[in-house]
Amino acid sequence: MKLPLLPTTMVGSYPRPDWFRYQLEGRDVLEAFKVTHVAEAYEDATGAVLRDQEEAGLDVVADGQMWFDDYHMGIGSFLWYWLERIEGFGKEKLAHPRRAKAKGTDVWSLDEAGGVAVRGEIKRGPVRMAHLFRLAQKQTTRPVKACVGAGPAQLSTLAHFESGPIKDRYQLSHALAEVFRAEIADLVAAGCGYIQLEDLGAWMPTLSGDKDFAWVTEVVNETLAGARQKGARTAWHFCFGNAWGNKLHGMTQPGYREVLPRYHEVDVDEFVLDFACREMVDADILANLPKNKRAAVGCIDVRTLEIEPPEQIAERIRKVLKYIDADRVTLTTDCGMKQLPRPVAKQKLKSLAAGAALVRRELAG
Repeated sequence: MKLPLLPTTMVGSYPRPDWFRYQLEGRDVLEAFKVTHVAEAYEDATGAVLRDQEEAGLDVVADGQMWFDDYHMGIGSFLWYWLERIEGFGKEKLAHPRRAKAKGTDVWSLDEAGGVAVRGEIKRGPVRMAHLFRLAQKQTTRPVKACVGAGPAQLSTLAHFESGPIKDRYQLSHALAEVFRAEIADLVAAGCGYIQLEDLGAWMPTLSGDKDFAWVTEVVNETLAGARQKGARTAWHFCFGNAWGNKLHGMTQPGYREVLPRYHEVDVDEFVLDFACREMVDADILANLPKNKRAAVGCIDVRTLEIEPPEQIAERIRKVLKYIDADRVTLTTDCGMKQLPRPVAKQKLKSLAAGAALVRRELAG
């Protein structure tokens, strides 16, 4: 995968075209796509999202996750798409298991996310990541990044253990890692060269204790095992939360400065990090990133409707390049954009590409 200096992309989700109203509601996509107009509409919506990214000038595109239903949290399907299609989970949305310990607006955010019952053995179901990737890649000549998640560590924190062989979040996360690893292997076999794991479980040790940094590291390594060896670039996204554009506060309070160094040894090519919403605070931590790691730096704030001008994006990029070489940097959005109006999302991506072009010209002299 040959990319320019400072390649541009987006994290994953994108606003649905206004006319695309179909909901999967837990169904296998291959069941839903038996209906001709649903299958056609899905492919057309994915194509429209890909064209928005191409016209904006992104170097690496994503399918926009048109398979995300319009659930609570704005991006609730980030969680529920997986929970509904992996055996062993209940189908109903329960209270979040940590709700009683949350404070402030985090209570509302956890209510939006909800919780899930574990009632049986965890087995792979009809997630169909490779199928969805093929539907997107056939509609563009640009590389399609597969955005995979919410991941095993994060999903394990939603669980109420009611019955079955799985008794705690540690067992659950390892069982889920097997499911995710199989999906990722299918993606690589389908020709996907860029896998982005999305797992905010990275923050969990700030609540549960330092011992869990080793647990998260192990789970992420298990999940992505084999993908790099088969030639795919691997990335791990963990932002500050994005419930209708609202950050989580309790578990993210220590920030990247405290958490990121604990993951320097994770077997991943790239960390995908949330900077624009904080005007690049903590960018200096990238100076200590191991030389074999890249940073995909959020330069677009997805939590506001403001369309940043290219000059503002360029200045954010310059702040980052004080601490890390340009050939180790990808430029991206802070998080997914599903909750934004589509015209705003597209203009933000145009600004990202234009800001990147400004800095490239400066670097070229």
